[in-house]
Amino acid sequence: MKSQHYNTKPLCGAACLMLLSLSAHSEFLGYVGLQARAYPMAAAAPEQGSETVSVVVAPEWFSQWNDGDDSFNIKAFYRYDSLDDERSHADLREFYWQRVGSSWELSVGINTVFWGVTESQHLVDIINQTDFLESADGEDKLGQPMIHFASIQNWGVIDVFVLPQFRPRDFAGNEGRLRSIPATVNSQESYQSSKDDKHIDYALRWSHYLGDWNLGLSWFQGTSREPLYQTIIQGGAVALAAYYPLIEQSGIDAQYISGDWLWKLEAIHRRGLGHSNAEDMSASTAGFEYTFTGINSQFWDLGILLEYSYDNRSNAQVGAFQNDLFSGGRLSLNDIASTEILFGISQDLDDGDSRSAIIEASTRLGDSIRLVGELYHFHSTQVRDPLYSVRKDSYVELALEFYF
Repeated sequence: MKSQHYNTKPLCGAACLMLLSLSAHSEFLGYVGLQARAYPMAAAAPEQGSETVSVVVAPEWFSQWNDGDDSFNIKAFYRYDSLDDERSHADLREFYWQRVGSSWELSVGINTVFWGVTESQHLVDIINQTDFLESADGEDKLGQPMIHFASIQNWGVIDVFVLPQFRPRDFAGNEGRLRSIPATVNSQESYQSSKDDKHIDYALRWSHYLGDWNLGLSWFQGTSREPLYQTIIQGGAVALAAYYPLIEQSGIDAQYISGDWLWKLEAIHRRGLGHSNAEDMSASTAGFEYTFTGINSQFWDLGILLEYSYDNRSNAQVGAFQNDLFSGGRLSLNDIASTEILFGISQDLDDGDSRSAIIEASTRLGDSIRLVGELYHFHSTQVRDPLYSVRKDSYVELALEFYF
């Protein structure tokens, strides 16, 4: 099993002192899950498998005291995967103390923070490292050590972050799927900073509601969460290793609501710092979601999604959204089981043979069981296309989650 290591002794000591001296209201919850995933196409490399079964344990513990002004939050995650040892991993998603004042909040510890409004990708979301061992959509994040102070005023919210430790991205192993060809190896990463993963990063964000507008302006300086890749020789074979440059990133996210229309925008500008190998870049994603309400006698809602993504980097450094159009929909059945289906396709406008498609569906079975299904399809014929490495890794997944 691949474990994530933290220096949690100071956090544990402070938490224990507080909790032992106070009468607190506590809750224990979470879920356990069983997941099966199958890859219908033959793998690009002979050592890769075609199916996997995995088990997830994700407990949460929450405690409040001082009339709710103080709280402590723990959210752990563990997955065992039958195919890929690298995908068997553990992580602390949350492990933090929070104090709430009349117009401020202070959090210290490990936490997960999300920024963004668009559906197809989240350009401005830079605080946490992506946990790509979990899913192809990049929605899952690793816990990030941080000090987070929020000032809440009538003119907006100012969030200040000090991020004392970097979390490198983990990659699938040789037997796993959804990996690069040649494989990107773990524990061989390098950094531009002489302090490696101990470089202190900083981030700021202003957010505010102005009528029907929801606006956010953000700034980040530190180690890039998105690695570059270097060719290395390991065990006599060619492999890739992650390299993390220092960057400065400015971003804006905006959302405008007008009746059944929801307009969205995320845009960033990023530049390398010092002698970074990172290419200065600008990228944006913009689009809308229009919702048809009560489309039949069962009062279903259907949201139509359309987003365009642009990135001015070369193919060697950009991800899958350089000049792409995402179209899809979100169907909510509004039933007692909270059944929802998200579907869409992302088409490369420069290469007609490069596209990906997704279907995600979920429903409840009773009060404590959730059934989740996913289908991801990848298609590419050009070697330089970012999707080419996973062109044979389309998969179908079914998961059963029991909540307690």
